[in-house]
Amino acid sequence: MRSGFVAILGRPNAGKSTLLNALAGEKVAIVTAKPQTTRNRIAGVVEVAARKGAHPAAQVVFVDTPGVHKPTTHLDRRMLQEVHQALETRDLVLVLVDASRRIQLEAAADPGDVSTHAQLDPKKKGAHAASSEDEFLFSLIRGLDCPVYLVLTKIDLVAKDLLLPLIETLTRQYPFAEVIPVSALKRDGLELLVRKIVDKLPNGERYYPKDQYTDQPMRFMVAELIRERILVATGEEVPYASAVVIERYEEPAGQPPKPGKGKPEPKLPLTRIAAAIYCERDGQKAILIGKGGAKLKDIGTAARRQIESLLGTRVYLQLHVIVQPGWRESPAFVESLDWRNQLEHIAEKQNSE
Repeated sequence: MRSGFVAILGRPNAGKSTLLNALAGEKVAIVTAKPQTTRNRIAGVVEVAARKGAHPAAQVVFVDTPGVHKPTTHLDRRMLQEVHQALETRDLVLVLVDASRRIQLEAAADPGDVSTHAQLDPKKKGAHAASSEDEFLFSLIRGLDCPVYLVLTKIDLVAKDLLLPLIETLTRQYPFAEVIPVSALKRDGLELLVRKIVDKLPNGERYYPKDQYTDQPMRFMVAELIRERILVATGEEVPYASAVVIERYEEPAGQPPKPGKGKPEPKLPLTRIAAAIYCERDGQKAILIGKGGAKLKDIGTAARRQIESLLGTRVYLQLHVIVQPGWRESPAFVESLDWRNQLEHIAEKQNSE
């Protein structure tokens, strides 16, 4: 069989997490309309069955990364470090470009003719924005010694006759090994993408058990589901100044009871979770809590439903909000949010008890 790591790069809102979830067939990464939703490297493990005459069996480990943008805080720099670390261990790289956004930018540069992508005037606002995005993103992949695929996302939102000029513009800037347009929501192009990836992967053994679909521990996925609800429920600066830390995670002991003949279904076991939501200012805390605690209750209720679906148990969820001024500029606090560091801290604590 074949196996390997595939790093997924793209600007914020390029559809990286949506694509990862579609490929994995599971909710591996949270998805919202807000940029910079992803803060960590997240692996989605995909088992590919052999197809006679097409490709052998494979295990593809897709590594979603934070959206590529120029850093302004320590949190941003840590997110960019996650991108660089994903590029250190990879067999292939996917560069995702939101086709609908790019065409909008280029239409702003030349509203009279959106088809003339190759003739963009760099003095115009849309062209300058597109060029700046490309320059920073492409600087990360120049010099890589592995295949790099251009994946145009959200093609269901774009007229087909506009794709070819866009492809011509982007392939002038980097010699991509493949160009594959996809729509993750409609699963258009995903089978071709997987086949093209498997073609380039080396022969090898599985990195993860066959039934494992992510490398993330459940407690981190729970924290991300809570943060997803914060992103959806709040606006302005609050989502970007918020972080979630699981303080208590108590799994039910033993096996769930089996239903008896003629008896009502037994209750599912209960998982107890307590989480802290960190923000940077008192005003942000007031927004998160809401009038009479209504906003925090809504966040908790929506998150609990998602967590119960993930865990397959009932969930008792406690949330509280803590003000941590300037946490995005604190190296120690930002590092503590990495689930790998959290696991090390938990292991150290257990060993000392």
